[in-house]
Amino acid sequence: MTVPFSRFLGYDHGEDGNLVINQEQAKIVKQIYGLFLKGKAPRMIAKMLTEQGIPTLGGKEKWSDRTVRGILTNEKYKGGALLQKSFTVDFLTKAKKDNEGEIPKYYVKGNHEAIIEPEVVDLVQNKMALRTKGKNGLSSVSIFSSKIKCGDCGSWYGSKTWHSNSKYKRTIWQCNHKYHDGNKCATPHFIEEDIQEKFITAANQIIENKDEIIENFNIIKDTIFSTEKLESEKLELETEVNQVAGLIEECISENARVALDQTDYENRYTAFVERYDRATKRLEKVQEEIQLK
Repeated sequence: MTVPFSRFLGYDHGEDGNLVINQEQAKIVKQIYGLFLKGKAPRMIAKMLTEQGIPTLGGKEKWSDRTVRGILTNEKYKGGALLQKSFTVDFLTKAKKDNEGEIPKYYVKGNHEAIIEPEVVDLVQNKMALRTKGKNGLSSVSIFSSKIKCGDCGSWYGSKTWHSNSKYKRTIWQCNHKYHDGNKCATPHFIEEDIQEKFITAANQIIENKDEIIENFNIIKDTIFSTEKLESEKLELETEVNQVAGLIEECISENARVALDQTDYENRYTAFVERYDRATKRLEKVQEEIQLK
């Protein structure tokens, strides 16, 4: 299936109009995904690419975190395409508008060769979705960022510098919302050296007992983390959503071309949309359950 695309990093347009991998650009895309999975924030990745002298797709010397975010959230890198982002509102003038929910969007798998494995793209997009502002937003400022939680309010601990201009300078960690809204969390602060020691101790305990840990994990993983049934249902629902989306599109197109009885048209259209909404809601629920597992 050939799908119309705008130009973006990692792909060129082939002779058939579909996407073909640009190998040199694909290396940059893989580097961006790799850096993000190593804990680098989009802003830091943009800074690193700029310092390396790698030009953007538009030939600019400076990368922005917005550009990096766009690459990290683009479903096309896993070989698929989201269709009907816009639609034709007038078949005579061919006028188009952005799809703001008037008709369903649907996803086509395997439309072109992937640069990033689909599972990796899904993992990255899940992590990107968690990078929200607020007390539970993820951070990548430090190796310990988003790894220590306050026992009172549930916020992440963050680093603070004490006595920055004196010989007593030290880095401490405390709840990021310790003094917010007039409520002081009772959790203590920690010196970074103490945190390092605790993490090393924990890592050594895991290494020492790794065989037992792995054995226990293998016993419970199939029961707790198995997504086989959910994945099967997800596939069926995706097929249903795409099929019904196609029926809705055909229904709209027919009504635009032929003078149909509008009562009959509205009934058919409504039935298709209700069927689509049921499948979509269940699909979202199944995807949430898979992510949770």
